[in-house]
Amino acid sequence: MLTLRIALRDWDYITPLVLGEVASEKLKLIVDRVGTLVPHVGRSDYDVAETSFSRYAQLCHDGDDSITGIPNFIMRGFRNRCVITRNDGPTSFAQLKGGRIGVTGWRDSGNTWTRAVLRRDGVGVEDAFWYAGRLTETHPITDRLDGFGRPGRIEACPDERPMVDLLREGFLDAIFTPFMPAGFFAPDSGLRQVQTDFRAAEKAYLDDVGYVPGMHLISIKSGIADAHPWVAQEISDMLDTSQRIWDEKRQKYADTTPWLFDELRRCKADLPAGWNASGVNENMRMINDFAQELHQQGIMPRVLSAAELFPRFV
Repeated sequence: MLTLRIALRDWDYITPLVLGEVASEKLKLIVDRVGTLVPHVGRSDYDVAETSFSRYAQLCHDGDDSITGIPNFIMRGFRNRCVITRNDGPTSFAQLKGGRIGVTGWRDSGNTWTRAVLRRDGVGVEDAFWYAGRLTETHPITDRLDGFGRPGRIEACPDERPMVDLLREGFLDAIFTPFMPAGFFAPDSGLRQVQTDFRAAEKAYLDDVGYVPGMHLISIKSGIADAHPWVAQEISDMLDTSQRIWDEKRQKYADTTPWLFDELRRCKADLPAGWNASGVNENMRMINDFAQELHQQGIMPRVLSAAELFPRFV
């Protein structure tokens, strides 16, 4: 039996995999739960890892074939909810035109999708002033521009100050963040989503594009995939099985929060069947749209095809 080490964020639906409830006759996955993504699995001690879709696309463009992308999008989510402001801040994305927006990282896949959502409301990259920085003082100071800075348009936060502080003081009008700052959900936090009914906006987005955006995928060292041509699909199947088992248990044990039952009901009603299915064909429109976004936002010099991104699966 082949044994591989995989690095994953602590998503709840990998619990069955971690506990050994998902078994394969050919493969054993040793799961390491990590707080931050492995920058490049090909240069790490891991065999497989959760990987930024954006950074993986850059490797493909650069001809780095040391890792192979598996079209299993382990992190998906709508992005309307990821734009936050003060209680007295703007109530629509259109009101951010000409404003100052903070981002946790310019190249990040999630922020790429969020900029795409804003452009649908008439706010493109050239229509706002952008500041990249750490969300709170507990986050590290790192290079979040990643080479995409432009004086007067895309800059680092002044003095590397936390973006939440700059938002509360009024310097920033909004912040892009995939994870809410500590205390955000408290009634007295003073912060909220820009779109107060972001769920309705996300449903309208889903009805238009037909998918839930994918931010992270799974990558494997190409040498392992070459030596074991079956292994990439086996990994994907095991992750999908873990998620299916967890979803079934969540429907049974729904009393972890008082209204999770209603959320499960609404998701079944609003999401299309197979919304989180893995595979290239199942995600072709989403893959193509993301490749277009990377190019239109100046992150990639050209549009990559699905065949370039996932040659083993097309």
